[in-house]
Amino acid sequence: MTMPPEPRETRLKRLSMRSMRRGIKEMDIILSRFASERLAAMSDTHLDLYEDLLDENDQDIYQWVSGQAAPPAELTGLIEEIRRMVGAS
Repeated sequence: MTMPPEPRETRLKRLSMRSMRRGIKEMDIILSRFASERLAAMSDTHLDLYEDLLDENDQDIYQWVSGQAAPPAELTGLIEEIRRMVGAS
């Protein structure tokens, strides 16, 4: 038996919560702000990509956002969006 698809509003709430309950405080701040400002306008495909990002390790995400390390190719565009929002260069 398959589960019915998750309603969009439920998904947005779940992703928002995952964005603010991270492992390190810096990522709580960065990702909760990004989620608050951007999630509602994202397409389902973009939400899938964001959900993939949330599955990554906080230390890795922080290094990607801060420019200390290059992100995986499939996450580069999303990381650039986050960097622009937080004013990272």
